[in-house]
Amino acid sequence: MKNLMLPALLALLVSAQPAAAQTPQPATAMQDTMRNHQVRGTVREQGTGQPIPGATVLVKGTNVGTSTDAQGRYSLLVTNAARATLVFSSVGYVTVERAVGPARVLDVALALDAKQLNEVVVTGYGVQRAVRNVTGSVSQILNGRVAGVRVDKKSTQSSNDMSTYSDQSAGAPYPARPEAGAGDTYAKVKENAFFTVKKDPLSTFALDVDAASYTNVRRFLNEGQLPPRDAVRVEEMLNYFRYEYPAPAATSPDPVRISTELAVCPWNPTHQLARIGIQAKKIETAKLPPANLVFLVDVSGSMHGADRLPLVQAGLKLLVKQLRAQDRVALVVYAGAAGLVLPPTPGSQPQVILDAIDRLQAGGSTAGGAGLRLAYSTARQHINKEGNNRVILASDGDFNVGESSDEAMEKLIVEQRESGVFLTVLGCGRGNLRDSRMEALADKGNGNYAYLDNLDEAGRVLVAQFGGTLFTVAKDVKLQIEFNPARVANYRLVGYENRMLEAEDFNNDRKDAGELGAGHTVTALYEIVPVGSAQPLIDDLKYQPTKAAAASMQQFLTNDVLTVKLRYKEPQGSTSQLLSQPLVGAPVAISAATPDFRFAAAVAQFGMLLRQSEQRGTATWAATEKLADGARGTDTDGYRAELVRLVRLAQGLSGSGAVGQR
Repeated sequence: MKNLMLPALLALLVSAQPAAAQTPQPATAMQDTMRNHQVRGTVREQGTGQPIPGATVLVKGTNVGTSTDAQGRYSLLVTNAARATLVFSSVGYVTVERAVGPARVLDVALALDAKQLNEVVVTGYGVQRAVRNVTGSVSQILNGRVAGVRVDKKSTQSSNDMSTYSDQSAGAPYPARPEAGAGDTYAKVKENAFFTVKKDPLSTFALDVDAASYTNVRRFLNEGQLPPRDAVRVEEMLNYFRYEYPAPAATSPDPVRISTELAVCPWNPTHQLARIGIQAKKIETAKLPPANLVFLVDVSGSMHGADRLPLVQAGLKLLVKQLRAQDRVALVVYAGAAGLVLPPTPGSQPQVILDAIDRLQAGGSTAGGAGLRLAYSTARQHINKEGNNRVILASDGDFNVGESSDEAMEKLIVEQRESGVFLTVLGCGRGNLRDSRMEALADKGNGNYAYLDNLDEAGRVLVAQFGGTLFTVAKDVKLQIEFNPARVANYRLVGYENRMLEAEDFNNDRKDAGELGAGHTVTALYEIVPVGSAQPLIDDLKYQPTKAAAASMQQFLTNDVLTVKLRYKEPQGSTSQLLSQPLVGAPVAISAATPDFRFAAAVAQFGMLLRQSEQRGTATWAATEKLADGARGTDTDGYRAELVRLVRLAQGLSGSGAVGQR
């Protein structure tokens, strides 16, 4: 689900009263038909026609409803349809009501409501009544999709389709809103500064395809809070989205391809913005090598709650349905101790695997180290040298028994990755989320880290991106950029703060770096201060002829802005291969840049605003929304449209559009 319903919707739900009882009347055939039928349709934005994912569709006078999917579609079983009215709402839009009658299809268009964004969203947590008798936070329950399950007072039932909710009780006091991220742990992010090309001509970092930060940020915003600054990692926001970068040629021996682009920087027009895009080769699922997977699931007491173990179970079930006969899955769990719940089982026996997942229950302490050891041991015993061998760890990261320090856990994983077994980490929950720990484990385990905020995200990570998430095509991928001092005076890498390397690390094949999965794209942005800028970062030096030196170099270096060098290893290799490509030419206006470039710039700008970055320049919420909205492109999955709505939401939550107000 894209837009979770916010407390503004809560006021609507708790104020609604059940329809008055009607005197029974003899039913005609038509009345019988109208009494109970399925209504479907699409919710779009008025004017643009763009679908609105996550919009609420509610039967007026009840608490029965559903939410739209990524394409803005909904489907809802309506009783007493002849007299029923549907209420369509979404944060930032004017609510619309439509009578059902005989209609089986109801399409609606919602108009933007700026007042709601700037007032209702900000004050939504003042509402004092909420749904009760259900596990989880109010925002989770109202959205009914937090764990991809149907939520009611008595039970949770798995659902892989558009989720519904139905709870008639109300009146419990709404608890005070906790501080954003209270109880969670995030690594401190010290934002990259500008470097002087004459002194530091090389910039080196490891690739990162993690996207956990974006979904975590989305969760905060959808629940009515601005995220903690250190929860915002700009590179992970950038890499959440798909970009249409050129793919490696079918005849190319290299699994990756570099592309570059240069435009005027949108948040500082006196600067330039360089975009470096990496596209990994795409492989059809049927042609992927066999998978030897071990699900390692945290079933400790901290995994209680609909947004934790039930969500993980629902996500793993989606993955099981993608397995082929040649794939094998084992299931290991850990709480006070670790245990093998399911030995390696072929994908041709999905029901056996699904039944094992269904049996999991949360309780006990958290022996994460013992669980990891058993999972790796199981994977090694059935390793497929020609296949993909991977442990998939699902947890909130709250390890508290046995090896629990970050250093000890990382050492264990570094030792195990040498066997050829890689690690994927799925984070979940809030209030004790160990984000920094899980990110570090994934980085050390030659894998990736995703945060699951709802079942839609689990489907995206484990189904839509099955190959990218689970099948590595290149490991230890490092980038080194050399800047031309004739064109560039200063530069700053946007994001990747915890992935920086020393210049000499680039040629050191023993230095660990990032991994690329099949079909993955990676985006890096450099903010550049051109030579001769009207607003230089530092004055010319008295004792060094900077202008003269630049003028002399200009005679023979007039076109190159920078050169991108990339090193990678084959998944089972130990010697790196080198690729290189220059970025040449003059910058274009931001309006003339490709949609992918403009959207990536908007995402980076959004991240800087959320972080209250000192480097955000002239960036505003409105400018960010406009830039992103104009670069949606085809947006078949609706994720770019979702970002536009999140920008609007963040502006409302910031108060008067001011970034500094928290």
